[in-house]
Amino acid sequence: MSELDELYQEIVMDHNRKPRNFRRLDGANHMADGFNPFCGDEVKLFLIIENETVKDVSFQGSGCAISRASVSMMTDVIKGKTVEETEHLFDLFQGLLTSAEEETIDTSSLGDLEVLAGVSEFPTRVKCATLSWHTLRGAIRGEERISTE
Repeated sequence: MSELDELYQEIVMDHNRKPRNFRRLDGANHMADGFNPFCGDEVKLFLIIENETVKDVSFQGSGCAISRASVSMMTDVIKGKTVEETEHLFDLFQGLLTSAEEETIDTSSLGDLEVLAGVSEFPTRVKCATLSWHTLRGAIRGEERISTE
C-alpha cells in the first residue's frame, strides 16, 4: 500500500469513527434530508446561515465510511464560509470526483476532502462521497429531501 493510500485510509477512518459536528443543531434555519438509495446512506444536515454566512453546521445519519467521512470533513470546511464560497467548494469537490480529464484545479481549499479524490476511480462510490454536498446545496436552496437518483 502506498503512503498516499495509507493517508487516505487513515483520514477516512478517523472521520468515520469520530465524525466532526455529528449532532442535532438547535436553532437551525436550513435543513435537508439526503438519501443514497444505491447503498442506503442517509444524512440530515442542519445549518445556521446568517448574513449569507454558514455560522454553524451539523449532521446526523448513517452510512458507509466514505459517506460519513465526507460529510464530517465537509462540515469542517464550510463552517464560517459564505454561501457563495460553499457553492464554489461544491463545484471543486464535484469536479475532483467526476472530472474525466486531468485538470489543474486548485483544491487546497478543500482541506482533508482532497484525499477522497481516489473515489473517482470507483463510480458507484462517488454518490457516497457527494451525498452530503448535494444535501448541503438542497438545504441552502430550501429543498427538504435530496436523493442521489
